[in-house]
Amino acid sequence: MNRREKRRLKREEKLRRAYERLAEGGRFARWKNERPFWGGVLSILSALVILYIPLHLYAIAFIPGTFVFIGFLFGGLLLILGIFSLIYPQFSTVFGVIVIFLSVLSIMGALGGFLIGTILGIVSGSLLVGWERHEVDLSGFGPGAGGSRKGEPASSVPDAGTGSLQA
Repeated sequence: MNRREKRRLKREEKLRRAYERLAEGGRFARWKNERPFWGGVLSILSALVILYIPLHLYAIAFIPGTFVFIGFLFGGLLLILGIFSLIYPQFSTVFGVIVIFLSVLSIMGALGGFLIGTILGIVSGSLLVGWERHEVDLSGFGPGAGGSRKGEPASSVPDAGTGSLQA
């Protein structure tokens, strides 16, 4: 067995272990992997940071001419969007665009949570926009499958450099 075959077998074993770990994960791990988890969590965190200033200025929030009410509005909407992004992952792109928009606008009403909330909101919105659901086929991996993918011979693995199959 030459060096190339050893590397190939090692790569196949590593892939098989990763897929088994994913398949045998707990309920929370499976739930977390099916949605834009970190985008939603960071969005909720940015909403709480943005709401920090208006909550401390609530006594003057409803006086005409103050922008504190806008801080409540933008922070509350960010909080709702963060929760909805975890509940409805299929709309994560739309939620991400709105989160970025509201995070930038929160500078006007709540100082953007001392700009920390704005930065967290932009990052979380970007994570929500960039999230994509990937389906993993685990039927080819398992006991007796020989570490190969479904429909492929046991000796072929994807080449890391070109993306083509090598036998």
